[in-house]
Parts: sequence; C-alpha cells; structure tokens
Amino acid sequence: MATAFKKTPVVNPLTFGEKNTPDALYWKSLDIPITKKEYGAITSIDFSSVSPYSYAVTNSTRVQIYSARSNQIIRSLNRFKEVARSGSFRADGKLIVAGSDEPVVRLFDPTTRSQLRVFKGHTGPVNVTKFLSDSLRVMSASDDKTARVWDIATEAELIKYEEHTDYIRCGVACRSSADIFLTGSYDHKAKLFDTRREASVLTVEHGHPVESVLMFPSGNIFMTAGGNVIKVWDAMAGGRLLTTLSHHHKTITSLCFCSQHKRFMSGSLDRHIKIYDVSSYQPVHSLDYPGAILSLAVAPDDSVLAVGMADGLLSIQSRNKAERGKTPKKKASFHYRLKGKTFVAKEEDIVVINTRKEKMARYDRLLKRFEHSKALDAAMELHTRCKHPEVTLGVLQELIRRGVLRAVLAGRDPRHLQGVLRFIQQNLCKPNFAPTLLDVLGTFFSLYEESIGGNALMESLTTKVKRTMEEEISYQKKLMQLQGLMLVVISGATSAARDVTPEASLTL
Repeated sequence: MATAFKKTPVVNPLTFGEKNTPDALYWKSLDIPITKKEYGAITSIDFSSVSPYSYAVTNSTRVQIYSARSNQIIRSLNRFKEVARSGSFRADGKLIVAGSDEPVVRLFDPTTRSQLRVFKGHTGPVNVTKFLSDSLRVMSASDDKTARVWDIATEAELIKYEEHTDYIRCGVACRSSADIFLTGSYDHKAKLFDTRREASVLTVEHGHPVESVLMFPSGNIFMTAGGNVIKVWDAMAGGRLLTTLSHHHKTITSLCFCSQHKRFMSGSLDRHIKIYDVSSYQPVHSLDYPGAILSLAVAPDDSVLAVGMADGLLSIQSRNKAERGKTPKKKASFHYRLKGKTFVAKEEDIVVINTRKEKMARYDRLLKRFEHSKALDAAMELHTRCKHPEVTLGVLQELIRRGVLRAVLAGRDPRHLQGVLRFIQQNLCKPNFAPTLLDVLGTFFSLYEESIGGNALMESLTTKVKRTMEEEISYQKKLMQLQGLMLVVISGATSAARDVTPEASLTL
C-alpha cells in the first residue's frame, strides 16, 4: 500500500522578538484597541468577578464603571473632593470601595451610585482599598504607613498595623482566607498580615520600592514587583525566594492574573506588558502601548484587556465571543445522526472511522504528480510570493531536496524568470530565507550568466539583486565592527573592575 503524500513543509517567516506560539496567537486575536482619554492618570483598574464583568477605572477625582459589553461608561462615582485611589469591586459585584487623598475610605453601591459608608481614621492619602474574602470587612493602606481593617456594618476600625516605615502603595487580599492580606511599601518590604494576630506573620525584602503585589488564590505563593524586578515568594516555606524575573527595563507598576490563573501579566513604565507562564515563570508574549503603563486588568474570562496609562489614556481590547472558548461545531445532517435519540456504543460494536480526505494546495498536487515546473509557477504567482513568501520558499526547498531545481530553471522564458529574481531580491536579507535563496541564485547564474545582457529587464533585476547583496554585506561588516568595539569596551571595564583592590575600593 502506497504511503500518503507528505505536504511541503512551510517555513514561517522570521519575526524578531517572538515566535508564533499559541500564546502569541491567542493575544494577537484581540480586536483593535479602543483608546479613551480620561481626566487624569489611570491609577487602578478592577474587574467585577461576576458576569457581565463590568470594570472600575480610577482616575482623577472619580471612579468610572465601564460595561464590558459596550466598553462605554455606564456609571460614574464622583463624590471625591481629591484624587481617588484603588476603586475595587466586592466578590459579588454589588459594592465598590475606594480610597482618596482626602484621606478617607468610601463605600458605594454601583447600581445607584449612592455612598453607603465613610471610614475615617487615616492621616494620609489612602492608596489601597480591598474587600477581604468574607465580604464583611475592608482593608486599607495609606501614606501614613498604616494598614487598617474596617467593619462594613458599623464603620468601626477593627485593627491597625503600624509596621511599615514608608508609604504603603499596594496590597491584595487572600481569596482562600478571610483573615490574610498582603501589603507592599516604599520601605522595600512586603508584609503578610493575619487579622487574628496583632503583628505581621511574614516579611520579605524586595530590594526596591514595592509598586505592586499579587497573590495566588491558594495564598501559598505571592509576587512582589518594584524597580524592574518581579520576585516570587513561597509563603508556606517562610518567605523563601523562588525566582526573580527581570524582563522590563523600567519600573514595573502593575501585576494581574489572566487565563484562569495559568498566566500572569506585568505592566511597566517602559510601555510594555509581559505575559508569563505560571508553571515556568518564563515570558510567553509581549504587548506594546503608546504610554507609560500605571495599571492593567483582564476580565475573568479573558474577554477584555484594559490598560491605564500615565497620560490618561485608557486602552481597551475585546475578544470575539467565538474565540473565548471552543468554536461551535456545525450540526450534523439528518443522514449522520439519530434524530430524537441518543446512541451509546457497546463493546461488541464495530467502529468504522471515517477520515475525510484532506484538501491539498495546488503546488502540493503538482509536486505529487512530479510536475515540478508547474509547481514552481504556482508558488511564484504574484499573490503567493508577496503575501505568503514562506510557501514559495518551501517549494524551492522541496525542489532542491529532490535535485530537480536546475532542470526546472533551465530553458525558461524570461517572463517566468522575472518572478524568481524579484522574489530573491525581496527576501534575500531575511536570515531564514538567505541560505536557500543563495543556492537558487547560484543555480540561476550558472544557467543564464551569458544571456542576461541580452534582456534589459533581466539585467535590471540582476543589478537590483547585486545591489541588495552589497548593502547587506556592508551592514553585516558594520555590525561586526560594532560588536568588536563593544567587546573591547566590556573587556576593559571587566579588567578594570578586577584590578580594583579592596583597599582601593574603600578609599574610593
């Protein structure tokens, strides 16, 4: 029995910085960003955890609630006299708590926009406000270096912690325990608190002012971000450092989970968002934005990505409903289904697998019939070689592998050879195209070196190919010179640092 025809392998065009991984394709499937201009820097974005996943955007003296379906403002909470901070939803989406520079903590009903509670006691701007997981208490943290817990029913302050020595700028409540929350401060420390105790239960040293913290739902592992570094800590092992991530070149300002806690994101002042795999802590994708990022959040079902920037721009990207889960299957025709019945196969049943014949591309059908010249013509069609050059390259590689490239190029009309030369000239500088195209170019010149001068168009195309090669060689020489200079500088700096004695360094 003859084996099935193996399709021509298609080489993906080189993309600098990332590959077309499943993560890259997943995040590239987001719609074109919708950009809105808010009243001030967007310091916080928080999604409701219940459908339809409305989200609160905190900026200037207001907290604005957006619809995740229309991405339009549906309500605005503007009872603040000074800058608002950290607007956050309760787990059921029925309440919102926010701090401000006044300094008080305000509790709102987002459906009626009414102010339900005002918690007073802080003496500095309140930067962090979160509901504890019992939904009955609120934690807050402030520039007055204190973290406090409030009772929603009575507005009473239940406990106050005064352990940080500098401004507290971030915090998060544990989802698996109603008594545990985490704070991060400009004193370079993150502290884990248990409301059943009068002092913190764990302290870790980040090494930079802590701008954002993130805790896994189980509460066993948490992350701190500050400077251009993210550190991952094991709370169950007494705050043991698991790993350090440094993929940004400016201060990291925000962390959040996505993809059902299988991925997490970091946003930075360098205008980039990095997406990491929680199993390996390696970056799997990167997103670019026009401004310095202060806040970011993702809907629980990954349907909306919202990013807030320092210049007041809010970027919103939505995902098509069909792409959020599996693509719906087409209904089976009457011929292939039992209408109104369910059928369960038995062990003694004979199962016949019906495999559909896979449709092949035209160039593959021609290669299967060993019509090599026609296969090259199909691959050199204008649409294919311009829109999908990787397909044309794959056909050329297959012809080289079969040893028929010289025979296919020999005796061709100049009109057909023009497409080959144009393709080589346009793609010769691509690193993953160059080795194959140089082989094709060598075969071409060995066949038509003497006859090129008789055709003006062929001579012009050959000159362009030559000029492209000369420019690329010139660029490569300059890059090698630059690399050599950098190696000399690095080597000199290393040797100078090695020559400095401990006594000399103390003198300096």
